[in-house]
Amino acid sequence: MNFENKLISGEFVKRYKRFFVDVKIKNKLITAHCPNTGSMQGLLKKGNKVWLTKTTNPKRKLKYTLQFIEVNNSKVGINTHITNKIFLEALKENKIENFDKDINIKSEVKFGNNTRFDFLITNKKYKAFIEVKNVTLSRKSKIAEFPDTVTSRGAKHISELIKARKKGFDVFIAFVIQREDCNKFKIADDLDAKYSSLLSKAVKKKLKILCYDCKFSLKGIKLGKKIEFNEN
Repeated sequence: MNFENKLISGEFVKRYKRFFVDVKIKNKLITAHCPNTGSMQGLLKKGNKVWLTKTTNPKRKLKYTLQFIEVNNSKVGINTHITNKIFLEALKENKIENFDKDINIKSEVKFGNNTRFDFLITNKKYKAFIEVKNVTLSRKSKIAEFPDTVTSRGAKHISELIKARKKGFDVFIAFVIQREDCNKFKIADDLDAKYSSLLSKAVKKKLKILCYDCKFSLKGIKLGKKIEFNEN
């Protein structure tokens, strides 16, 4: 997934009101959009190098969007709005080994009265729902974790996926780790014990877990290699 415009480097100053970050670019302080509602634990250190894009849309109030934060010389993608685009591109390019090459892909598919799953995958042999989660947290070397705070929305998705499983769908959660410095993934049960418990029960009911890291360039982000899932 390539960015519409080139990346611009800057220096992180502070985040506030969840959706705003102040960044210094060549000694000029600008306010950029922060497309991430999570805690972004471990990333928001003043002075960290950041990468932004600048919009060409004249109607946008905030002209810059935060895309990456560098931690220990490794980029971390924080833009949750592009996670599904990264995964969709990989699906179209047949990079997800769990699915055949001949598949139909639909995005934002309604299930039940109050739920939409990120993707519905179908072919002559099966039908599968996929819910995609963006991962940025890493508190121990080489280990990525999710969530970085309590996620009631994430818990709801697990419950709805199990309902879909009972109706004959294959069900998946895909954890897209927007980092290059991790080779394992685990659930942060100390940050959200309920989510951890629900996921463990769901795996026993045949919910499948997909974990992939990402590869970064100055042009964009692509899904990388499969990452080992360490069950708690």
